[in-house]
Amino acid sequence: MSTSTRAALLVCPASGKGRAARMAGTVAERLRGAVDRLDLHVAPTAEGTTEAARRAVADGVDVLVVLGGDGGAHLALQACAQSSTALAVVPAGTGNDLATALGTASVDDVVVALREGRRARFDLGRVEHGPWFATVLCAGFDSAVNERANAMRWPAGPRRYDLAILAELAALRPQRLVVETEDDVLELDALLVAVGNTTSYGGGIPVCPDASATDGLFDLTVVRAAPRRTLLRMLPTLRTGRHVEHPAVRTLRARSARLSGPTWVAYADGERLSRVPLTTTCVPGALTVVTGAGRARVTGAG
Repeated sequence: MSTSTRAALLVCPASGKGRAARMAGTVAERLRGAVDRLDLHVAPTAEGTTEAARRAVADGVDVLVVLGGDGGAHLALQACAQSSTALAVVPAGTGNDLATALGTASVDDVVVALREGRRARFDLGRVEHGPWFATVLCAGFDSAVNERANAMRWPAGPRRYDLAILAELAALRPQRLVVETEDDVLELDALLVAVGNTTSYGGGIPVCPDASATDGLFDLTVVRAAPRRTLLRMLPTLRTGRHVEHPAVRTLRARSARLSGPTWVAYADGERLSRVPLTTTCVPGALTVVTGAGRARVTGAG
């Protein structure tokens, strides 16, 4: 190491049904070999995660390493945004979409990146009067599935989401959506809207397949009203990004977007935000990140 590096490891022990807690000792040991000093913070609650991240950044650590999923990373980036502290993510959650975007699939990727001084500037979305987000903000069908799954007590695991999807398909009703950007006003009966800073949400679904976190722009994907059978045929193409070729799908690129009209709840980084209407803006280079060699659509690493 050519310079002294001080890092903090923020453990979200509940992530991945306890996976983060089980990994914590090994991850801390591996990281200590790559930095000069490592502070350890264990935060079993969202409030604790937020506070620990703020303390670490206020204390001036060079790197804040989150051991957890997208939810933990979402809380940590609220503190790291527009600061001199770089964010690294060791994935231990369910979806891990931010870690995938950063190219850090394991603690070994983070260790190599720290030793090689890999850094990049990363755009963030910011909701007006609300939080920053790193990956995708969504509202409509997909956020309704999140809402229903979170409210269900049974079954556990992915099966819960399968049942939530079926239930939401049965209840599906398009709503009149207005999307206002700096260049366009789009008004249509829609089923969902996704505002992508990165490509993917939901554990690797490339809903905005051409999004880049270094271009200063959002990619928006809007699915207009369509029969259920059409949506059922389209769902498998979400995994490949081919859904954007479907006539019922409209894509836009914009620096900011105002969503209004429906009564939808918005989610970002997999976390519940607020109901529409809302306005969000892409802030170029708002976050410094530690990037792995296999980083996806993040450029400018040192």
